[in-house]
Amino acid sequence: MIFSSKATPRRQRAVAGVLASIGAALVLGLLAACGGGTSQNRLFTPSRMLVFGDDASVITPTGTKYSINGLDSNGNIDCTQQPIWVQSLASNYGLAFNECNPQSQAPTAIMLAQPGAQVADVAAQVEAQVAAGGFRTGDLATLLAGTNDILQLYAQYPGRSVADLSAEAGARGKQLAQVVNRLVNLGVKVVVSDLPDVGLTPFAIAQKALDPLVDRAAVLSQLTTAFNQQLGVNIVLDGRFVGLVQAQLQFQAVARSPAAFGFADIVTPACAVALPNCTTATLVTGATPTGYLWADDTHLAPSGQAQLASLAIARARNNPF
Repeated sequence: MIFSSKATPRRQRAVAGVLASIGAALVLGLLAACGGGTSQNRLFTPSRMLVFGDDASVITPTGTKYSINGLDSNGNIDCTQQPIWVQSLASNYGLAFNECNPQSQAPTAIMLAQPGAQVADVAAQVEAQVAAGGFRTGDLATLLAGTNDILQLYAQYPGRSVADLSAEAGARGKQLAQVVNRLVNLGVKVVVSDLPDVGLTPFAIAQKALDPLVDRAAVLSQLTTAFNQQLGVNIVLDGRFVGLVQAQLQFQAVARSPAAFGFADIVTPACAVALPNCTTATLVTGATPTGYLWADDTHLAPSGQAQLASLAIARARNNPF
């Protein structure tokens, strides 16, 4: 804007006032765009949590878990001890599962995960919930699946090449991302975990020892990475809707420095009986729920579950849901 040297003081004051008003409006607009101003984002507190996934997230109707179950003073299973990651996340919000509800709270955490589930099964779990009544405002969903897919694909090696199997693992990771995006489109907030590295499991270590020519543990890691990469790049990349738990990076860090995370053994299964019947009374000699990372060949012990829980709680609390 050009001012005439002949402009009167009155006109100059008027123009200055207009410019000041425009400037104030721009500042307020910028503040609003950045989330500033007099209002603040409110912390999201779910009124209900829905758990989708596989063994890692399952609490059975009798309260057992695919980990190491705790016992009460009478030697009976106490489902509140040695919680799995979704239990810890639900408890953080004061939510309770019907499968583990000793205080008889109104069930506000819904167990839809199933043992043995693959990604296609998780997609079916979500659609079953849609058909059964769907979702509502205040819902938080959790998803963790893919380990059973990786093991199924690996069982086809070396009949299929690593490149071919990795491509399919990536396709399944993308499919899980589509399930996440489906939930977002239904108005649900989502905490989804990528896979802990299957190449670091006791199963992988045993497979590596069987084959002197090929590092089979590395094959399992490659399949895991392919799955996780496609999951990560295909989910809705918006923290208002999705929180991604990076479990693979966390457990790789544990593998590099177990003692720093409090682990005495990250390669030996702790359980002497099959899951979900393993308890603190049925462990191999020397094993503890806190010192061992793995309950069996592929399932996390309670301290491994606690690693997942810590990441999930931080993600749920810190995301701008």
